[in-house]
Amino acid sequence: MKIISWNVNGIRAIWKKGKLQELIKQENPDILILQETKSTPDQLTDEMINMSGYVSYFESSSMRKGYSGVAIYTKIDNYTPIKVNGTLGLKDKFLDNEGRTLIAEYDKFYLMNCYWPNGGKSVEHYNYKLEYYDHTLKLMQKLEKKKPVIFAGDVNATVADIDLARPKENKDKLGCTKPERDRLALFCNSYIDTFRHTNGDKIKYTWWDMKTRSREKNVGWRIDYFYTSKSLADKISHADIMDDFLGSDHCPIVLELDI
Repeated sequence: MKIISWNVNGIRAIWKKGKLQELIKQENPDILILQETKSTPDQLTDEMINMSGYVSYFESSSMRKGYSGVAIYTKIDNYTPIKVNGTLGLKDKFLDNEGRTLIAEYDKFYLMNCYWPNGGKSVEHYNYKLEYYDHTLKLMQKLEKKKPVIFAGDVNATVADIDLARPKENKDKLGCTKPERDRLALFCNSYIDTFRHTNGDKIKYTWWDMKTRSREKNVGWRIDYFYTSKSLADKISHADIMDDFLGSDHCPIVLELDI
């Protein structure tokens, strides 16, 4: 099974460039996971929603259009979910109003697609980011009691200094603060960081600042991840970062499992 996750920074923009179609044709994923779609389904064409061979699910911000949003495209024949939920189960919370979460249940596993908050707007948003981390981990642990969990998404932070090109300059800045890393350490302790599991200390990045044209110099950050339950360790056959695939300020990441 091949899963690809990609923060597209706007699904309509990426579709107009032809990059989403190119990725599907080139990689033929069984499941395609998108973050930061910046769209509601009513803003998308039928072709974008019903890509040949796939069924799609969307979760969008109820607060404002053109913001946040996640999606899952999954092959109809072999990987149709049992059910899909679009929240962390906290509908009374601000956390669940920004279209950041999709949870699909399959026969053998749960799949979580998350676009974690940036946290840079204010102290309130930073605390909101930390709270989102906490609730995500709790939900993963709850789901794991039933079957293995595969997590994919943009976590908007780095696990360690190896995950960004300029750690000294960014020490204690957003995305590198101790509270963020402490929480990500809990993920790494409880689950498998699949890129590190298969690639060791290899350095690759998934996001580059477009304003400074940092991709040309490969001054990037690894903030997009696949985590899996430890019970899936021997099922992981491939995990990589597709840093040569253009179209967004993020690049796609890929995970293959023998499931």
